Amino acid sequence: MNLVSASYPHPLREDAHGVVRVGPTRVTLSSVVALFEQGASAEEIALRYDTVPLGDIYATLSFYIAHRDVVRAYIEGEQQASQRAREAAERRSPFVDLRRRLAARKSA
Repeated sequence: MNLVSASYPHPLREDAHGVVRVGPTRVTLSSVVALFEQGASAEEIALRYDTVPLGDIYATLSFYIAHRDVVRAYIEGEQQASQRAREAAERRSPFVDLRRRLAARKSA
């Protein structure tokens, strides 16, 4: 085997909902990156997500480091979509007004 010419594909996949996950697991790219950005090592991340092999954690982090701008843009878009969905759910909820009144009572 010629080590220099060997290529190692990243373990990332996009699920049916457009969420990027690590390998065949339900662990998201966002969750791995968040732990890494908080200072967790690959080994600590692998302990937290024991369904993901350590090699896949390293490959995911390597992909993130090599494509930081693209991954950050993806994560930001994911967060914005989540915020929009949360706001839409709150608008549909009949409990929004109740929550406001309770919060006003609590602060009074």
